[in-house]
Amino acid sequence: MRVCVFGAGYVGLVSGVGLAHMGHQVAIVDAVAERIENLRAGRVPFLEPGLEDLLRAGAAAGRIQFPESPGAGLAGSDISLIAVGTPSENGAIDLRYVLAAANTIGRWLPSADRWHTVVVKSTVVPGTTDGPVREELERASGLKAGDDFGLAINPEFLREGCAVKDFLEPDRLVFGSSEQRAIGVLERLYGAMSCAKIQVAPVNAELIKYASNALLATLVSFSNEWAAICEGLPGADVETLMRGVHLDRRLSRSDDGSPIHPGILSYLAAGPGYGGSCLPKDLTAARASARSRGVSTPLLDAVAEVNRQRPAGVVEILRRELGTLEDRRIAVLGLAFKPGTDDIRESPALPLLGLLRSAGAQPRVWDPCAPSDGAASQRFATPQAVLEGADAAVLVTAWPEIAGWPWPELVTRMRGRTVLDTRNALRGVAWPAGVRYVPIGKGPDPS
Repeated sequence: MRVCVFGAGYVGLVSGVGLAHMGHQVAIVDAVAERIENLRAGRVPFLEPGLEDLLRAGAAAGRIQFPESPGAGLAGSDISLIAVGTPSENGAIDLRYVLAAANTIGRWLPSADRWHTVVVKSTVVPGTTDGPVREELERASGLKAGDDFGLAINPEFLREGCAVKDFLEPDRLVFGSSEQRAIGVLERLYGAMSCAKIQVAPVNAELIKYASNALLATLVSFSNEWAAICEGLPGADVETLMRGVHLDRRLSRSDDGSPIHPGILSYLAAGPGYGGSCLPKDLTAARASARSRGVSTPLLDAVAEVNRQRPAGVVEILRRELGTLEDRRIAVLGLAFKPGTDDIRESPALPLLGLLRSAGAQPRVWDPCAPSDGAASQRFATPQAVLEGADAAVLVTAWPEIAGWPWPELVTRMRGRTVLDTRNALRGVAWPAGVRYVPIGKGPDPS
């Protein structure tokens, strides 16, 4: 099939490259000319394992193109995917880019030489696909959805750091449309995939995406609230607590009783809070959408509030350990919101750095690939450099290499000997005498 993807960001590029790998002919268009030029040269604008190799392979095989204009990309296409950004505007979703893409497609539709199906891939609030998107397509084209062209939503469930695998080996495909012909197009697009496929109304497809992310955010905040409880309770340890919770047979046993370790358990773990481009934004948009319809969301509000407070809780632990943060050099290890990505959007490291500066501390940052946070933080390229003369180190992003650092030698470079581990990734390190290792979610020594 011939596919035109609107948006060369995370969702659009992974989807387009993945579809080309599956054998489709894909054209990818984007409003940022520099991004398109880099992609033509085989350079991906963000870190995602395996994506650049697939991009170059698809381009070499002639299955991926980056046309000069949307019209050139749409010419001869069977499907267009709207995969543009949906930023937050005062807490509510901003649909300007989605509707701009719908307008462009709508103006082109009367010239289409075949049946064309428009598919929303962007995360949009309930009622968007069958509401504003349908209205903009019909207004711009003078045609009617269902009679003259197809319309559907196919939400993505990609995790940064393993998005290529998630796209090519999905756990589910959700097809949201009231038109059987559009459903048939999506079935052909993903024909070779053997995962669960469900056909639902567009509003339910939109809800599934938000509810899925809200569940993950809830699990993180649930874990962090228990971590906060443990931190004030002598002898308590959130790692021990969660290990006991994980052993519930409904979480860690298959039907025959054999042990399993499902990925969702990774969200039932304490840390500095969730971040990234999806969970914070989607939770905020879901709450705002519900409020606009007169529905309160006390549970989701609490999830967001627990997450907002978590960096301050981490800073308070550090203050307690050091006595004061004034003029203290703090080595912050990790800026990306999770390992395997260079994405710092909504990373818990950002408010943590701001709180440290407000308290008079001098934060310094190490991260293997994340860009600058845009503030006055000193950046260091090596663990030796960032820890030199530091009064304390705070692990924020659990980059796997950190656990293998030569800590017995590194701590000798520090002015102080406090290591605060917000991911509990260093519990296996053999710490030299004199080092104060502080895992997250652990209460004071009862003695």
